[in-house]
Amino acid sequence: MDKAPRFRRVLLKLSGEALAGTQGHGIDSEILTAMASEIASMVRAGVQVALVIGGGNLVRGVSASAGGMNRAAGDAMGMLGTVMNGIAMQDALDKQNIPSVVMSAIRMEPVCEFFDRRKALSLLSSSHVVIFSAGTGNPFFTTDSAAALRAIETECDVIMKATKVDGIYTADPVKDPAATRFDAITYQEVIQRGLQVMDTAAVALCLEHKMPILVFQMKEGNLTKATVEGSLGTLVHC
Repeated sequence: MDKAPRFRRVLLKLSGEALAGTQGHGIDSEILTAMASEIASMVRAGVQVALVIGGGNLVRGVSASAGGMNRAAGDAMGMLGTVMNGIAMQDALDKQNIPSVVMSAIRMEPVCEFFDRRKALSLLSSSHVVIFSAGTGNPFFTTDSAAALRAIETECDVIMKATKVDGIYTADPVKDPAATRFDAITYQEVIQRGLQVMDTAAVALCLEHKMPILVFQMKEGNLTKATVEGSLGTLVHC
């Protein structure tokens, strides 16, 4: 980055599906490597990075319950999927010579560490990427809610949510060609319009704690750009 980073500490929220690429499931090693490379660039530029990755590329609790499985059981499987994605990202960051730690909301040492807020803050301050996994540790809460919770707990400046489109639109731009993109929007507008930015519980938590959300498109170069350029994506704010 040539410019100074816009944010000091960020919580980056990635979907598990993004790791799967065109195959739709599992982990695409090329995509994983590319993401790790961009995260490494952010760290080297002086940005402290916390990370939450969904588990939808491996299992989704909602989908499992729709197939007849108990929702709590499906969500437990989904939490384990986020741990698997976290370990995969940790390995990819190792290859970039970037130190990282996977912290789980559910105890599963020695696979990963149990979440400790004070230790997470210390690690972030020493330029470690901290990967938060297993959601909140409870069923019926999404990884969006986990991202909001961890961002607030670790005093991040912003939640950066990478999506398939380049921001928040008045409607689904894939289905509605007339949909227009917001450069900025308030939390209240997101909730009132029923826009699918993050789940309502996560947006409400961000509203209560005044945690901004930057929604942008997940494509090559955009992670580092979003850290510097104010014009990228859509900013959700008070």
